[in-house]
Amino acid sequence: MRPLTLRLALVLALAALPVTASAGEPAPGAGDGNPGATAGADPEATPEATDDPADDPISEAEAVQANQACLDCHTDPEARLVFDDGSSVTLLVDEAALAASVHRRKLLCTDCHRRSGEYPHPEVSLRSRRDYTLGQYEMCRRCHFANYARTLEGVHFKLLSTDPAHAPVCVDCHGSHDMKAARRPRAAISRRCAPCHQKVFDAYAKSVHGRALLDEHNDDVPVCTDCHRAHDILDPHKAAFANQIPALCGRCHADPKRMRKYKLSTDVLGSYLSDFHGATARLGRGPADEQRVAAVCTDCHGVHDIASTHGRDPAELRDNLRKACARCHEGAPRNFPDAWMPHYEASLSKAPLVFLVKLFYWIFIPVVALGLLLQILLHIFRIASNR
Repeated sequence: MRPLTLRLALVLALAALPVTASAGEPAPGAGDGNPGATAGADPEATPEATDDPADDPISEAEAVQANQACLDCHTDPEARLVFDDGSSVTLLVDEAALAASVHRRKLLCTDCHRRSGEYPHPEVSLRSRRDYTLGQYEMCRRCHFANYARTLEGVHFKLLSTDPAHAPVCVDCHGSHDMKAARRPRAAISRRCAPCHQKVFDAYAKSVHGRALLDEHNDDVPVCTDCHRAHDILDPHKAAFANQIPALCGRCHADPKRMRKYKLSTDVLGSYLSDFHGATARLGRGPADEQRVAAVCTDCHGVHDIASTHGRDPAELRDNLRKACARCHEGAPRNFPDAWMPHYEASLSKAPLVFLVKLFYWIFIPVVALGLLLQILLHIFRIASNR
């Protein structure tokens, strides 16, 4: 094999690994290693974030030709990289997967595997393939620094310092050589989260959102990142996340165009904010959102297991609602939910008494206000005319 130029590579040691990592299994994306590297170290001497391959562009033809030099060797199914713990990874690269990758004609192999630009490659020694992945993943920040910076505020990065074996990094979610466009297909986004969050995914798959996405291929429903975000993921157990749930749900359920397609009301957010739960949530939020102050959407509707109410037995729905109320209002009787309007706007057909009382005050209050104003004006006129 001819010597490789400085910008050729061994990115391709990783292709045979799965796209996502599951708890208790080695993370995908690991391939070749580097002498003396340990978990968290950078086996390929990651450059500063400003060292962007785009700063030294080459033509598409040059990129394909240069990468082909690596593929000349990395098509051997017998070639493997063995780690100190006895585990190994194939060095075989799936050319079809690589050709379909978003990076295929944008990066050279050595843009990621910077120490593999010469042949024979340097000797490597790593404890495990996971150690390689943890050392290599920061290479992504050279081109994707904004997203990398967001991860520093997320729960996954915090987990990296306490449980690096199970903390997902870039390649665990995006893959290595087979990277696809991040947002299409949308169903793939939630499937990427499944290996680490299997129970949550199973509940989501049975929900009204999950069935629409996975079975009906409906892109109007939310996926994991619509609620949790992609890189700067908040801790869902903290009040800061809970307090923003009404706004999250409102992005879809207050969208007239989207809700019109499914004949759903867009008044859910407004009706929530105007009742005692929503008003308390708005008025009681502290500057740091450190405390849960009121029930939010997920307290009543569920989180990942949200079910449709269409075609359900009204008695069952009523009982489920009472149980939801009882979580906060201990000992709530069967008729406890009757004191609440749900998301209905009062009308002659829905809560007519409430509607008539509101109508009375809509008329009464302006009449009283205008009467008072008229009385003041007449009093001023009398004083002025008596002078």
